[in-house]
Amino acid sequence: MIGKADARNIWILIEHRGGKVAGVSLEAIGVARKLADSSSQEVWAVALGPGAQALGADLIKVGADVVLTAEDARLDGFRDDPYTDALTHLVTTYKPSALIVGATSNGKSLAPRLASRLRTGLASECVDLEWDAAAGNLVAVRPMYGGNVLATVVCPEVRPQLATLRVKSAPRPEPDPARKGRVEKADISGVELRDRVKVLEAVETGGGEVKLEEADIVVSGGRGVGGPEKFSVIKALAEACRGAMGASRAAVDAGWLPYAHQVGQTGKTVSPKVYIACGISGAIQHLAGMKSSDIIVAINKNPEAPIFKVATYGIVGDLFEVVPLLTEEIKEASA
Repeated sequence: MIGKADARNIWILIEHRGGKVAGVSLEAIGVARKLADSSSQEVWAVALGPGAQALGADLIKVGADVVLTAEDARLDGFRDDPYTDALTHLVTTYKPSALIVGATSNGKSLAPRLASRLRTGLASECVDLEWDAAAGNLVAVRPMYGGNVLATVVCPEVRPQLATLRVKSAPRPEPDPARKGRVEKADISGVELRDRVKVLEAVETGGGEVKLEEADIVVSGGRGVGGPEKFSVIKALAEACRGAMGASRAAVDAGWLPYAHQVGQTGKTVSPKVYIACGISGAIQHLAGMKSSDIIVAINKNPEAPIFKVATYGIVGDLFEVVPLLTEEIKEASA
């Protein structure tokens, strides 16, 4: 347990793969920059595993003061146990005041374990983070009850203050080539890293498809689509929009699409510029995962469907008539 008086600086855990930094990590650096500037602290970007050091210059350009790297082969590819052990060692050694993790599938799995190990609190799925200069505390804002209320969470004494940041809840900072910073190497070769999982094979999924959580446009289908083969209509519209295809829990539970496409409270949270819901009734669990979209377009035969209550634009009609027409119009407009 780290005391408040001993802790300093805002840390961001950098999620990266193949030399590319996850979008939410860049968004988190922007948030951390705001927090650090209002509290006279530094932003530390923490990158683990092979290839971490090569990210240093780019992370400094977008707002990091220090890039802390641990290029240990045991951290090649994310697994909960070794990442928890490595971060526990680094946190207890350097004593950051706050640690922000992206609310990705990896982050959501890691953060609770890390909070338990460090005996600190966790504010999950935050949509805003501020710094209370008078109290010296991180003030986290997170949605509750399906996004119907916003809760303010504070960890007043124990450090680090741990939070996961919802994807696309903050803008990505523009790179500044003139920014200066430093890259610091952490030697964890003597640290025991547990690893109860053996990776047999890493399989890339999705090919060149746009990632659901990073897409500007998401087209989702629900129970009203009627079957797996009929999702070709949804996919065609998503491709025409250069967006990503999503699905409701009902469609995923029915086996029509893999879980990776699920949007909602038990799936992925998305916040695109445009969310098109096709044949989705709008249960509160689904709304929790897409309610923060800038524009919501609902297409449903039932005029009483709850989705229309949150929709910016609503179309009452058969999706198999409406969606192909919309797809053709978009193709013509972008030709």
